[in-house]
Amino acid sequence: MVLLIIFALIAGAGTALSPCVLPVLPAVLSAGVTGGSRRPLGVVAGLAISFAFATVALVYVIAALGLPNDLARTLAIATLLVFGALLLVRPLADRLEGWISRAVPRPGRWAAEGFGSGFLVGASLGLVYAPCAGPILAGVITVSASQDFTFGRLAVALAYALGSAAVLYVLILGGRRVTGRLNAYRGRVQAAMGLVMLAVAGLMIANLDLRFESSIARHLPSALVDPASRVEESSSIADDLSGLRGGGPPAREGGAAEAAVGKRLPVLFQAPAFTGTQDWFNTPGGHSLSLADLRGQVVLVDFWTYTCINCIRTLPYIEAWYRRYHPEGFTVVGVHTPEFAFEKEASNVERAVGDYGITYPVAQDNDYATWTAYHNQYWPADYLIDAEGRVRLTHFGEGAYAETEQAIRALLAEAGHGRLGRRAHARTARPDPHSTPESYLGASRAERFANGPILPGRQRFGETPPEQLAPDELAYGGEWRIGREAATAVRGASLELNFQARRVFCVLGSPGGPRRMKVFLDGRPIPDALAGTDVRAGEATIAEQRLYRLIDLRKPGRHVLTLRPGRGISGYAFTFG
Repeated sequence: MVLLIIFALIAGAGTALSPCVLPVLPAVLSAGVTGGSRRPLGVVAGLAISFAFATVALVYVIAALGLPNDLARTLAIATLLVFGALLLVRPLADRLEGWISRAVPRPGRWAAEGFGSGFLVGASLGLVYAPCAGPILAGVITVSASQDFTFGRLAVALAYALGSAAVLYVLILGGRRVTGRLNAYRGRVQAAMGLVMLAVAGLMIANLDLRFESSIARHLPSALVDPASRVEESSSIADDLSGLRGGGPPAREGGAAEAAVGKRLPVLFQAPAFTGTQDWFNTPGGHSLSLADLRGQVVLVDFWTYTCINCIRTLPYIEAWYRRYHPEGFTVVGVHTPEFAFEKEASNVERAVGDYGITYPVAQDNDYATWTAYHNQYWPADYLIDAEGRVRLTHFGEGAYAETEQAIRALLAEAGHGRLGRRAHARTARPDPHSTPESYLGASRAERFANGPILPGRQRFGETPPEQLAPDELAYGGEWRIGREAATAVRGASLELNFQARRVFCVLGSPGGPRRMKVFLDGRPIPDALAGTDVRAGEATIAEQRLYRLIDLRKPGRHVLTLRPGRGISGYAFTFG
């Protein structure tokens, strides 16, 4: 954690020098160059604290209320408009400063020197600065939305904010030396700063700041665009970042080799309890289960989520094992830990349990509490527990079905069930190791886009001809509203993908009601013979948020997929098979 805090401090300083801050910098400087000598310190102190709040606390509120992911940016624009207008109208600015001076506790030197008023102004500007966190702190912000509040998480966010504040403080002091010579023109300077704030707000409304950052990012080396990138790539930092989600070092695979050759399975660790769960499915009366309730049985704990194609392909095997060995003292507990916010809805999980024919117990782990207890990092992930409550085998991802079933039989034999008879039977599609990797559409994990860096906000993209797409590359066209997690079609929206696979799936949803999406393959409406089960006559009807099957070719190949979604359809990720 200490190393991660140091990284956050350096990353924060790097962010203050990155192109993203350039449109916001005039607003921060204008707040600090006027007033007493302590005002700059007040501005950066307020900014650091409110920024930490915006990146940790605000994300909880947005997720809990189901608000748009770009709400923080909207609040930032509103803050700029309000303070810009106040600075522009001298009587209003004087009245506000008078009110602030009276409201700040312990009046005297600190208030007179401007620390108190600077603190309040800086606190409001923290929301303006928050969108600049970008990918550097995306992992910390994302996991904060699904974790319980801890001092360590707050310390990382504060360190990031303090790193930025220190650099901004130096910049403000430099600006004060210049404006100190212009005190006679204070009113005009203040009005000019107000105009700057309003102009920046206008640029943000038009998304010109995002386009500017994209342009800079395309033409500069990544190390210059993101000065902290090399630090972030360090293996120690990566382990600490992953630890925020998993509560510690990730669990390691073990036991499969012993199972494959019939050796006794090792004892890996004592199985943690199911903790912090919400609704339970396929249990009597929907009541929760505990490992104490299941003591004496062999238990397979399967972490999954219903839009993960890798998880979906393992379900036939897990269900077959449950049906075959449950009478012999074996059970499965599916722990549904969501990857996307909409997967937290109990009704969506219940529908998925029915659609996939799952009959074993399933628990919702919306807050990653059980995930954290197991130090898990993967979907899917299996933990096989013996009759005494000890984890004896772990496996992550698809495959190793024969080894896992052999381990189940071995632990049942240890528990006194010696005559197990025939093995279970299941069939499922096998993953193609040469297929296009999973591709995310939201800003926090968007990669391989021909449009350049994908940033949050409402953006208008130009058309990208399919023949210009490199293998596995994507391109937005038309107008989209980009969030951290998803992208929502606005006007004339299109999405191109140059893929290698046999089957193409996409996580989609239309919360406002069913909408249509046209599907093209290599520039032509996809024929039904090559379409997935959710596409007919070249169109898919998008309604509930789930994994949609778009393409099912006769054999794997390289093709270009074009989607033209109706306004309001949101896309989250492509997966392939």
